Amino acid sequence: MVDAGTFQVFISVVHTKDAASENLICVTRLLRMFVTRLLQVMETRRDVFHAIADPTRRAILHMLAGKKMNLNAVAEEFDISRPAISRHIKVLTECGMVIIKQEGRERYCIANPAPLSEVEAWMKTYKAFWADSLDALDEFLKKQRTRKK
Repeated sequence: MVDAGTFQVFISVVHTKDAASENLICVTRLLRMFVTRLLQVMETRRDVFHAIADPTRRAILHMLAGKKMNLNAVAEEFDISRPAISRHIKVLTECGMVIIKQEGRERYCIANPAPLSEVEAWMKTYKAFWADSLDALDEFLKKQRTRKK
């Protein structure tokens, strides 16, 4: 990972006068590290959990449930800028939760609930866990009540 310390090394290597070819090799390596890390940060994985983590995106999905809306109509429903809404729509599109359809000059947003099946599958795992845990707690409490009587 590239951090402030790495840049200090980078700057000190560039400013040293001796061994110019060695400086070039170090600079090349550091730039490669920097670009690699930058690309990793830029290519953060977008998934359905990322999409529903933001309340604005959840509100957009709720608005689009059952009807298609053009981008301007979506943006008018919020007190944030049009570019901010566009970024939210972009995230939802990258996650496959919103599909953009071009109809003439208008672009319409359509909700695609299919990716939510991933959330449902994840929740089923924890639902079973909690159901078992709550059943065990219920049994424990029943035993405690029987002992007290």
